[in-house]
Amino acid sequence: MANPNRREIRDSAMKLLFEKSLRDDPIEELYAIAEEIDEIIVNDAVKELVGGTLAHLDTIDETIQRLSPKRSLNRIPKLNLTILRLAMYEILYDDGTPANAAVSEAVILTETYTASEEDIRFVNGLLGAYTKELNRQDGSRS
Repeated sequence: MANPNRREIRDSAMKLLFEKSLRDDPIEELYAIAEEIDEIIVNDAVKELVGGTLAHLDTIDETIQRLSPKRSLNRIPKLNLTILRLAMYEILYDDGTPANAAVSEAVILTETYTASEEDIRFVNGLLGAYTKELNRQDGSRS
């Protein structure tokens, strides 16, 4: 695929992260499989999102758990958790993605890959609460 856009990059990163949540295989092996089947983009931008998310997983998961005190991480469907992790990575560590864009894109991914309004509300609500928290903290991020 020539020059994928940010949404396609994010979609591919989410698929790789989801696969990683289901398997113990090294991420490099998952990249190789994805390139072989040629249905998922594997480029530097995708690897940056995947690698960054995996590198900061503990901090991201702690934040998600804090924002969802009534639902432990293992009770959040893996797909929703993967989407939340990717969005949290973008909000926390990707200066090129505004927080509101990361939230909107996470909702779009949730709408695309789940059929549940409850899942969409959960993802949107958790990320929305976090961005409001950030706005109160520094007033500069939207």
